Amino acid sequence: MSTLLISGTNTEVGKTVLSAALLAYLQAQGKSWAIFKPLQTGMGDREFYTQLVGNRQPPDTINALHYSFPVAPPIAAAREGREIDLKQVWQRLQQLQGQYEGVLVEGLGGLGTPVTAELTVADLARDWRLPTLLVVPVQLGAIGQTVAHVALARQSGVQLKGLVLNCTQPDAAEAIASLAPPQLIESLTQVPVLGILPYFPDWRSDLPIPASLEAQWVQAVADLALEYIDSF
Repeated sequence: MSTLLISGTNTEVGKTVLSAALLAYLQAQGKSWAIFKPLQTGMGDREFYTQLVGNRQPPDTINALHYSFPVAPPIAAAREGREIDLKQVWQRLQQLQGQYEGVLVEGLGGLGTPVTAELTVADLARDWRLPTLLVVPVQLGAIGQTVAHVALARQSGVQLKGLVLNCTQPDAAEAIASLAPPQLIESLTQVPVLGILPYFPDWRSDLPIPASLEAQWVQAVADLALEYIDSF
């Protein structure tokens, strides 16, 4: 059993597309992996994953806790008069770990995003011993955000395995040298940049996911040369 947390420097930076691509890649290798969104506020990821995995994973195992208002979980839970039961989340993760070869866990927001009034995503990654990949969007501010997140990961005791740059805009690939140069990021953080995800236009707009797009995801992950992933 293996478990990998996909976190990012913020919300909407590419955690979902990397998680989906990794899942497609691992399944193409004949491996049985599950996808897990521990907490979700608002609509989006759990609905996408439910359609993505089809009958390969029961829909009720994809997400443990859901709140309607799209803000940080402790604020969303308070608005609804509900508690955040992390024991329930942990039990669901353990269930998946017992049923599949591995579990991809997509975090919410960034490592500093609050899960409860006392705990952040980084705290859960440490306490639950989740090896972590950090998604960094190729955009202005990427270098500073990455440095700050790596510092938080170290301070919190997160097993940060590497960084993945994500081209969130059509022209991002041409701007990498100016906005997110891998060598500079590695020099500042001492964390390897495992590779760069290309821009995938409208990847959420066409469900079920076309086989052609899934094949592009598989190739993109193969191009990342993720030795850490291949070791599973």
